[in-house]
Amino acid sequence: MKGHQTGLEYAPLGADTQYINQYDASLLFPIARHLNWKSQGVERSELPFQGCDIWNAYEISWLNSRGKPVVRLAEFRIPADSANIIESKSFKLYLNTFNLTRFASVAEVQKRMAEDLSAAAGGQVEVLLKPLDNNEPISGFKGECLDELDVEITDYSPAPERLKATGEVVDESLYSHLLKSNCPVTGQPDWASIAIEYRGPAIDREGLLQYLISYREHGDFHEQCVESIFMDIWNHCQPEALTVYARYLRRGGLDINPWRSSEAGKPDNLRLSRQ
Repeated sequence: MKGHQTGLEYAPLGADTQYINQYDASLLFPIARHLNWKSQGVERSELPFQGCDIWNAYEISWLNSRGKPVVRLAEFRIPADSANIIESKSFKLYLNTFNLTRFASVAEVQKRMAEDLSAAAGGQVEVLLKPLDNNEPISGFKGECLDELDVEITDYSPAPERLKATGEVVDESLYSHLLKSNCPVTGQPDWASIAIEYRGPAIDREGLLQYLISYREHGDFHEQCVESIFMDIWNHCQPEALTVYARYLRRGGLDINPWRSSEAGKPDNLRLSRQ
């Protein structure tokens, strides 16, 4: 594991890499979660949320004991209070190393992945390997979509000043399919749908949509974008309870779906139409 190389200059993102098809857990590249907040003078451990990052993998394969390929879908749940995120290209490279490696059973693969990913993340990672004919239904966010609001957009980098809440206390769910951010290393676009569930003074919907769209040219990791969105809404709108859940489109056979909430709970692993 490349944990001793903490700088992004050592990460495989944006670099020429060799694709290895024999098991190698050392390819996993952890990035400390606290670094983004430390640069802003904030202690991440004091932030008012808990949650997890749900990763779905669609290109999982290995060989059984007789050399016959096995294929599965995978769901990984990485706790938000783990020490590290795992850089996505290193995650993909690691999964590729199973392709020509023999394992006696699905349970052995699942156990090996859980151990390796937990060590990289610095927290207990849950791994679920599922058959391809699992037939999980296409679903959607509950609540009201903001995307048809006729708003003028002038900000394409985060503009939390657009957020405001006034009036009576409500309990509502809002969502948008217009979230886009960029990879902080390669600049490639990351597309997502995002849901905001809250209880508190009613949030101005036009301002909320303008704020979400303002991430369009922002460069950051998925997890950090969602945490920043959570904290901007928390600080500017002061809800009594708040949950932010983003479902990003897959890249490299992986999609990443961060969920952050002021409330205890566990998110459903939805599959939206674009996923």
